[in-house]
Amino acid sequence: MSQAATAAGPHPPLPGAQGPSAIQVRGLRKSYGRTTAIDDFHLDVPHGTVFALLGLDDAGKTTVMRILSARTAADGGDIRVAGYDLPADAAAVRAAVGLVGRTSAVNTRRTAEENVRLTPALRRLPAHEGRSRAAELLARLGLSRVAAEPAAALSSGQRRQLDLAMVLAGDPGVLLMDEPTADLDPVGRRIVRDVVRELAADGITVLFTTCSPQEAGLLADRIGVLHRGRLVAEGTQDALLRLVPGGHIRLHFADAAELATAAALFSLDTAVRDDTALSLQIPGDGSVGLMRAVLDILDGAGVEPLRLAVHSPGLEDVFTALVDGGSQGPQPTDRAVHPPGEEPRDSRSMWQESLPVLAAALLLPAYVAEVGLAALPGVLLTVLVCVALALSGCRRRAGRRAPQRRGPLA
Repeated sequence: MSQAATAAGPHPPLPGAQGPSAIQVRGLRKSYGRTTAIDDFHLDVPHGTVFALLGLDDAGKTTVMRILSARTAADGGDIRVAGYDLPADAAAVRAAVGLVGRTSAVNTRRTAEENVRLTPALRRLPAHEGRSRAAELLARLGLSRVAAEPAAALSSGQRRQLDLAMVLAGDPGVLLMDEPTADLDPVGRRIVRDVVRELAADGITVLFTTCSPQEAGLLADRIGVLHRGRLVAEGTQDALLRLVPGGHIRLHFADAAELATAAALFSLDTAVRDDTALSLQIPGDGSVGLMRAVLDILDGAGVEPLRLAVHSPGLEDVFTALVDGGSQGPQPTDRAVHPPGEEPRDSRSMWQESLPVLAAALLLPAYVAEVGLAALPGVLLTVLVCVALALSGCRRRAGRRAPQRRGPLA
């Protein structure tokens, strides 16, 4: 499934006006040596929205975040963040954008409150205002009770929350969060999610990465699926769910007669009848309209199902369909691969087994000349035996190399 087919519309505007997007990326590329991390990556994140970049651990999510926050230089592409171009306005991007990365910026020798107060934005405030703002941020992140404790004594989850408090102290217009709920307990995850929703309500743009479809579905207005450095799909949750078929209604009936009556009402090309479970599966999107139409048809025929169940593909199904059809290992080959300079074992075996035949052929003229023609029949018999043994060895090797087929799928 190509990016062009799944992305919401084309990707033109970039030069000039800031436009409706807080983050605009066209053709981003980044490689590390021979490894391509990001390849022809396009992205639009509207102002004041929460956008999830969903992908596996090696999809390139962290590389994207570091490039957008001006921590890592791209190899190519056009990038605009918070109205500034990269790499030309890297300093302005770093000032306008907050990054909560995977590596903690917390100073473990200082208390939680001191870490927040030492944020450059709070250093410029009068002392009492800095303390008040730090206390407000710590309370917002659920860290008030550990404000006076050394950061070294905090759990990894609390340090993640403290990282976010430190970033928010700078009042960023765009917030980048790399796996924001990693290492958090359920309470910590809820707090961070609430903060993200509050930030979006205040008009702040949030771009976060995650490998969890559930997390993306809970938080994001729009979701982009990143796979092997490319955005393979992007849109709202509802739009992504429409990419994967498989929704259906399953009806259960009291007896085989009612099942047969119901099955006759629907096309057998699309409905799946299960006589053992006394159920009928009708494909569809699981909408209220579809359920009403199905029940109306059954009611018109005087058939009432015992119960019905609705199944709709979830984001996890979409994610799996988009990224799990990937590469397979190398296909088996009929020829063995040998280390450089090493002769194949079968070749050596054939040479060794042919030596008696060659030796007999070379000695035959001398032996016959010395003994006479009377010895010729015995010599020829010896040569024939050696040839037969060599051919037998070749047949055994061929039998060992032949693939063993066990059934049509072997």
